[in-house]
Amino acid sequence: MALRIGLCYDQKEDYLAAGFSPEAVMEFDDEETVAGIADTLSSLGHRVERVGRGVELARRLAAGERWDLLFNIAEGVAGRSREAQVPALAEMFSQAYTFADPLTCALTLDKAMAKRVVRDAGLPTADFVVVAEPPDLGAVELPFPLFLKPVAEGSSKGVTGQSLVTSRDQLGTAGEALLERFRQPVLVERYLPGREVTVGIVGNGATARVLAVMEVIVAAGEETHAYTALAKKEWQQRVRYRLVDGELAREAGQLALAAYHLLGCRDAARLDLRADADGRLHFLEANPLPGLNAEWSDLPLMVRLAGGTYRELLAAIVDAACRRVGL
Repeated sequence: MALRIGLCYDQKEDYLAAGFSPEAVMEFDDEETVAGIADTLSSLGHRVERVGRGVELARRLAAGERWDLLFNIAEGVAGRSREAQVPALAEMFSQAYTFADPLTCALTLDKAMAKRVVRDAGLPTADFVVVAEPPDLGAVELPFPLFLKPVAEGSSKGVTGQSLVTSRDQLGTAGEALLERFRQPVLVERYLPGREVTVGIVGNGATARVLAVMEVIVAAGEETHAYTALAKKEWQQRVRYRLVDGELAREAGQLALAAYHLLGCRDAARLDLRADADGRLHFLEANPLPGLNAEWSDLPLMVRLAGGTYRELLAAIVDAACRRVGL
């Protein structure tokens, strides 16, 4: 079925031209990604119209414009609920859209809130605390080593070689630096030293299925303990990816699907897991708006490793959304 699809996005180049810093726009998509999505959806027979950022979407919805489906990859600009802004707008104006609803987008961007929901449901996740002020760092009682990151950022923003701390002095130095730099609370969690995998899922309800389980191996440079922002930026030199099968893949898929449903992800998502010293997988975070650059984003990359195509991935996402909303 051919659809009229509106493509909603935050594009890096637009915000850089408006004076935003490169770090501030790290989560946003570049022209290559936006054009790749638009061209691929067009190749599937759909009529694609670029909408742009959430403010432009609001103007067009308020003017009475609608699409059969809004394909949403907009991240939002400010606040820990920024990823919920476009879904909330779409619901306000009765516009069907892809991916998660406002509650899930807000919940999963705040890593501590997502971990609380997962933990309360009995799924494994590393012990953690949230630190809002520098004096709170002295009250952290978790055993070292610990791992620090901003509580509500994506694309590994704030995750560096200093995120892994092994002493109270390091905790104080790294924690204060993150609080100052990002002006938001810091998630402090027990470090998991085992293998890291990311799980791609597509579909809804009983039809949701695991696309692939991919191991992320940071194999070069000093930051081999985590999938840092630098590793993501220089992935061709620093990172190896490989598909996982057997018992590890089964366990990863089972945990990821449980978290996918629990957190309310829809149509498609990517969930990150990491093992402890005993090899037991733990939930790290959920990405209900997964990156969709055809070449280097994790979800398209794992689909390609599994023998699928980018075109098939986008077709599956649109199909899942259409079935969910009754198109």
